[in-house]
Amino acid sequence: MTYINGFYTFILNIVKNKQTLLLLARNDFKAKFASSLFGIVWAFIQPLVTIFVLWFVFEVGFKNPPINNVPFVVWFIPAFLPWSYFSEALISVTNSLIEYKYLVTKVNFRISAIPVVKIISSSFVHIGFILFIFVVCRIYGFSISMYNFQVIYYFICTVILLVGLGWLLSSLAVFIPDILNIVSVFIQIGFWITPIFWSPDNMSQFVQSILKINPMFYICRGYRDSFIDNVWFWERGFTNLYFWGIVIIIFVIGALVFKRLRPHFADVL
Repeated sequence: MTYINGFYTFILNIVKNKQTLLLLARNDFKAKFASSLFGIVWAFIQPLVTIFVLWFVFEVGFKNPPINNVPFVVWFIPAFLPWSYFSEALISVTNSLIEYKYLVTKVNFRISAIPVVKIISSSFVHIGFILFIFVVCRIYGFSISMYNFQVIYYFICTVILLVGLGWLLSSLAVFIPDILNIVSVFIQIGFWITPIFWSPDNMSQFVQSILKINPMFYICRGYRDSFIDNVWFWERGFTNLYFWGIVIIIFVIGALVFKRLRPHFADVL
């Protein structure tokens, strides 16, 4: 009951201080590109270059046939962009307490909200890329449907996952400098065990059940369901319980570790 009350208090604090959090997130977003000539354009360049290169290689070079009657680039983009958002945000939240150590020492600031600032900051670009998915689908002749708007649900799933991981990893990173490097390695591994380049439908149920331990399996496939396959999230049945069970465990562990280590943050930083 104590943890439920703590979570409820956290949500109320987020709502109460939403203006401050949005201001911090906006400043954080601007600070990333303050010293560059093209500014925030760089936030979009890397994912777009990756998409262009893969489009050229697979559709122009290899003349890769459509996947399930869907052009490769259209099939690829809805799964790649949430992964790009997740990986960028995960690196940011892992380093968030170290980067904002001046806030950690402030008595009147709820430091559990610092990872949220980083998540919001990363979300600005991702929201733009969600609109980009709509544009690409329209270019290739896919009409806008009600299925598309469940992307909001999968976006919320990603944010909740990032909050839990953010609390866990950011608190550990204060005491273990190698955490950021470990996260980077797992991101590289995660890219290949997430259905971005491949379809899980061609694998056995046993293999799928193992791969579903990775929460981004659910999210990346969910984005593809929203724009390409036209599958409602509740039609995935047991997979929803699988995902939320893992996310709740991560969220609770992250909250417990953060709460346990929080009194020592100021001393170490």
